[in-house]
Amino acid sequence: MAQPLETTLEQTPTVEPLNPENVALLEQEGLSVRQLDPIGVEIYGADVRNRLSEAAIKALETEMANRGFIVFKRQAGLSPEELIDCCKWWGGREIHSTHGIHPATPGRNRHIFRCSNDGRQGILGVGPQWHNDGSFEAATFSHSAYYMARAPENGGGTHFAHQGAAFNALPKEKQEFWERLVSVNSASSVTHPVVHTHPISGRKSVWLHLGMTGAVIERLPDNDLTLEQLKSLPASADSFRLLDEAAMKDLFNDYNDLLNDSFEAGYGIRYEYDTGDLLFIDNWAVAHRAAPEAHRPPEQQGLRIMDRVTIKAPRNLAPQFGLPQYINMAGHHPFNNDGVWQTGGVGFRWKNDIRMQN
Repeated sequence: MAQPLETTLEQTPTVEPLNPENVALLEQEGLSVRQLDPIGVEIYGADVRNRLSEAAIKALETEMANRGFIVFKRQAGLSPEELIDCCKWWGGREIHSTHGIHPATPGRNRHIFRCSNDGRQGILGVGPQWHNDGSFEAATFSHSAYYMARAPENGGGTHFAHQGAAFNALPKEKQEFWERLVSVNSASSVTHPVVHTHPISGRKSVWLHLGMTGAVIERLPDNDLTLEQLKSLPASADSFRLLDEAAMKDLFNDYNDLLNDSFEAGYGIRYEYDTGDLLFIDNWAVAHRAAPEAHRPPEQQGLRIMDRVTIKAPRNLAPQFGLPQYINMAGHHPFNNDGVWQTGGVGFRWKNDIRMQN
């Protein structure tokens, strides 16, 4: 059974406040900036149909990395082309789309993933568990846009948890263990580190998909070597083990608890949208999930329509310890123990009483 997570004073999670220089720059461009508590930033006075300056874009991208997400308020009426154009401000500056197209998608635009709580209006049931978008890609999306075309009258937002602050909340022994772990996506065989260093903020950040992971590999410790030395050594099968079912369940439950604890511990937020909100996340800095209310029927919550656009990362989220970016899950694993090695779109079922659809 997973042990409860305990946070000491030294490990208290912290989220960077807004940078005053960035705020001053944005205000010079006529924008008003509101820091949300404890994470996120709201932006007023923008019209994203008009491109911001490169300096403003860089400042906002930095704030996304540090605080998880930004929201451009009062952007109702965006056309598909206008939405897609402003998504190209971030990351690799191009759209990276991997989804299907719902018949109600505006213009049947292939870059828009339309979600709803009404099956006639969009895809149902998306994202009930903590995850990051595009975990089946080597260059998992750097940013995602969530455009609330119609907010439900009775609530149905998104939960966000800051993954850098989450790493800080872990006890030291779990930090050291998680830093030696690499996940394997059950659908695509792509590998990602369970702890990575964010390329903009420089923070060590946790990263694990609770719905599409088929294996987790541990680089075995060596008392004579530091973690950095382990990362630089050539890989061999004897240097690794697969987590078994008990260890996988412990890891997944600990991760789920860590992000669930974010609301009370000061590194997570339950964000409720207004119609016309355009929210951008740094997909390497925050995990997210749909609020349970988002999936309730329109008769109960009111109609909810959200358009998602995903943005290409400029680099891969690459594994460490000499492991390859892909390990074929359709074949036999190369490791010397009988741990979990499970293919399929859903991945390892770490808990039987929850829905998996991410």
